[in-house]
Amino acid sequence: MQKLNKKLKRSKKTLMTDLLLLLPYSSFFVFSFCILSFAFCINTVHAVSGMMSSTNYSIQSDSLNFGGGNSTSTNYIQESTGGEVATGFSSSTNYIMSAGYQQMNTVAISIVPPGSVTMSPNIGGVTGGTSNGSTNFTVTTDDPAGYTSTIQASSSPALVNTSSTTNAFADYSPAGSAPDFTFGIAVTASAFAFSPQGTDADQRFKNDTSNCNTGTNSTVQTCWDGLSTSAKNVANRTSANSPSGIQTTLYFRAATGSSHMQVSGVYVATTTLTVLPS
Repeated sequence: MQKLNKKLKRSKKTLMTDLLLLLPYSSFFVFSFCILSFAFCINTVHAVSGMMSSTNYSIQSDSLNFGGGNSTSTNYIQESTGGEVATGFSSSTNYIMSAGYQQMNTVAISIVPPGSVTMSPNIGGVTGGTSNGSTNFTVTTDDPAGYTSTIQASSSPALVNTSSTTNAFADYSPAGSAPDFTFGIAVTASAFAFSPQGTDADQRFKNDTSNCNTGTNSTVQTCWDGLSTSAKNVANRTSANSPSGIQTTLYFRAATGSSHMQVSGVYVATTTLTVLPS
């Protein structure tokens, strides 16, 4: 009798992005990306044994026994397994073993959160310009299935003036379905974009040195996309990376064209970064 059991707990955190844009004629602009300090774990529970897999499926936890199953009442759920041999918890100086399907190992996934960012250089109110900033986060998991992370804006457009939401940086719009390898806007426009970079960066942001969503390269400040109120994949993997974890860098870019006048004020973007077991 084989049995699969995997329990997930979902966690998400809100990131605050503040942009101060002062654009009277002798103006400058400062971008402050404030990340709330947090650390969280998402636990996946499963037994450790030989993992069976096929092209489309994998069984991470299984048991050969003579009985068991789920029993429920109004307030409780019980899962039982009968017939396994030599089960339980044992340890030595260097090793810990949890034997048996019900003596499960807790698989953890955790995130080291991003820090604050100051965008630079300043953007002139008359001539326009481009300002950049970056921050990073590190995900560590010993889950053999890996993890997935997404970013989601709370408004559309994402970067809006706090005095009037009708004044905003447009969400960057790539020319096609894939992110733009090179950032570019019209001289009469302004836009706000992001680009993740790192070993675990989602395939959409990988490149072949000239096009995105193809190849295996993860190049700094390439493959730009706009934020959305729908979650967009940022980074993922299909294997464990414990104990060191993998860092992903999030690059942000705000730009105004040379013939565009952006209304002065404080511009704020609020996003949610979510990390889940795969």
